[in-house]
Amino acid sequence: MVTYGDEWKDVNLDDAQDGLYNPEKAKAEFAKAKTALQAEGVQFPIHLDMPVDQTNTTKVQRVQSLKQSLEATLGTDNVVVDIQQLQKDEVLNVTYFAETAAGEDWDLSDNVGWSPDYIDPSTYLDIIKPSVGENTKTYLGFDAGTNNAAAKQVGLEDYEKMVVEAGNEDTDVSKRYDKYAAAQAWLTDSALIIPTTSQTGRPMLSKMVPFTLPFAYSGNKGMSEALLYKYLELQDKPVTADEYQKAQDKWKKEKEESNKKAQEDLANHVK
Repeated sequence: MVTYGDEWKDVNLDDAQDGLYNPEKAKAEFAKAKTALQAEGVQFPIHLDMPVDQTNTTKVQRVQSLKQSLEATLGTDNVVVDIQQLQKDEVLNVTYFAETAAGEDWDLSDNVGWSPDYIDPSTYLDIIKPSVGENTKTYLGFDAGTNNAAAKQVGLEDYEKMVVEAGNEDTDVSKRYDKYAAAQAWLTDSALIIPTTSQTGRPMLSKMVPFTLPFAYSGNKGMSEALLYKYLELQDKPVTADEYQKAQDKWKKEKEESNKKAQEDLANHVK
């Protein structure tokens, strides 16, 4: 069993919870890092370049918010985020369109990201295996390939072994996910990649009765308009937060019961 430090104590990884955000832990860990770096001759404050498309108002505001959060938490005597407002083409040339790792000219970026393609942890974790693909260039700053010195130095060769082992587990879904969880924990603990933006929930006003729409991560359920509105129910007034929460609790309970029954049916079928 892999054992991590006290950084993981009391972390809530439930859905919709940002369990890794903790300013007090960040300050404590930064203090340790600062002591170690000063012993190596590093001067503070550390300046981090963050390029942004100056014509994209939303992104400019988002990186300004990130700058304020980091500097308020760690102190400008320790870390300064230097926002580089550039033309869109200039931003892309030093992020997505950079031909080599040497062309990646940024420390923090709001211009690189990944969306899942299918329902499996591998859709996220396979993309930064150091031996394949160009995502190591985009996200980690070094070119992909076998026997990569940079990957070996930061431990990514060990990470790839964990991901490959998880991918090879194709008979027991629970074991597969446990192995992928271990790889994800290693990746998060290493802090080689730190997500800054998540395109998830957003405020909305709706009269749709919660959870009456068909839903599926895969297959054609809910993919066409004919299916999308099947079973949909409407109410006279907008849904309140309390109504939504009650409907979600009911949906989660029914989902848990349904999944349990499906697992039992599968187990009986295997026998």
